[in-house]
Amino acid sequence: MQWLEHDIRIDYFRGSGPGGQHRNTRETGVRITHLSTGIMATATESRSRHMNLQRAMTRLAEKLAAQSRKRRPRIATRPGKAAIARRLDAKRKQSMKKLTRQKVSD
Repeated sequence: MQWLEHDIRIDYFRGSGPGGQHRNTRETGVRITHLSTGIMATATESRSRHMNLQRAMTRLAEKLAAQSRKRRPRIATRPGKAAIARRLDAKRKQSMKKLTRQKVSD
């Protein structure tokens, strides 16, 4: 993992949901916070604190990798000739419709 021990804070808490007495009496839920970026990852699926710690570490690594990944810039595109023709044809039809609504001059 690319972070140091002092870069993260690990909190343990009681996970809610099914699991019975074992889950209700032990803090098996894990929340890991990357302090420099503020990114958090949690895991409460398992009744084992160790398994939840591994899952949260994996999720945090995935989130940090996704954040550091460079996004490709959007390439602006122009409408094609057929799309331009359709739009102009629709405008022409709308114009003709409005012309027929005008009063007839004597």
